[in-house]
Amino acid sequence: MPVFTSTNRPLDIDLLVLPETNLILIASVIEPLRGANRICGADIYRWRLFTPDGSPVETTSHIPVPASGSFRPAGDSAPLFVLASYNWRRSATQTLKMQLSQTARHRSMMAGIESGSWLLAEASLLDNVSAAVHWEDFEDFALAYPQVRAVKDRFVIDGKRITTAGSLPTVDLMLEIIRRRQGYSLALEVSRLFIYEPAAVYGAVELSPSTAGLRMRDPRVAQAVRLMEENIEQPLVLTRLARRVGVSARHLQALFQESIGAPPHVHYLALRLNAARRKVIETKESFAEIAAATGFNSASAFSRSYRGSFSESPSGTRQRLRRRSTAKAEPT
Repeated sequence: MPVFTSTNRPLDIDLLVLPETNLILIASVIEPLRGANRICGADIYRWRLFTPDGSPVETTSHIPVPASGSFRPAGDSAPLFVLASYNWRRSATQTLKMQLSQTARHRSMMAGIESGSWLLAEASLLDNVSAAVHWEDFEDFALAYPQVRAVKDRFVIDGKRITTAGSLPTVDLMLEIIRRRQGYSLALEVSRLFIYEPAAVYGAVELSPSTAGLRMRDPRVAQAVRLMEENIEQPLVLTRLARRVGVSARHLQALFQESIGAPPHVHYLALRLNAARRKVIETKESFAEIAAATGFNSASAFSRSYRGSFSESPSGTRQRLRRRSTAKAEPT
């Protein structure tokens, strides 16, 4: 089974962090996964950090990051993310390149995060695949590795290889992984935790929590999303929503697909279901009350939609979190 297909099974990820890696680059991998775990109330993502010698790695912020141990090419099959920022060549020893080649035989996926792409290319692990490269290094990378198809994308998933072009593109990658595994609703909710795009991207359009992380360059899409968020209890039909924005329903559908990769009804439903899940988790409201507050005609309709998106019923969510809370409260 491909690693990033739809599933609720926990995913283990190993991170090999090299010296002089940016702290934000490490956070760009881990924080979306931590956010997904918190929102779901379950450890659907787990990670281990390794360094070449097992010692804490010194980041460019002079904040050392501890490691679980030294990196060894064992038979682990978990995806391996190789993280590097500056002076990666100091770590690109023959030993490390050989270890990467050996571990690639077992890993279900290998990812080069920012300058980690150079390490994978040095180990001949990106031959004949497309790879994203930081814009500052693009020309040098393309000249150094003609056997690699360097592309000017934020991130690339090509078979069993992943590459990213920087810290913020890495957040995009992690959101895409979450979307493929747990669906659009969870990816959207995690994206709301990260408002990282510069204001110039949006022009005069105010950035709201629902637009965070979606890079909506068309103000009409951002306006439509704000209208959706303001009308959760009584959802607007597509034709009325499009009229409020000043375009046809068909044009709005095309704008959404181009801007965020999902049609309006999918995004609107995700907003409503995420609002409902927060109420399921954070309040004691009945499911009928939650259904009414999030635009569903009945508790049964709400429950079906909830289960279809989150793979458990609203009552199942509350029962699971109650068991988890009880287990934590019990003395060890």
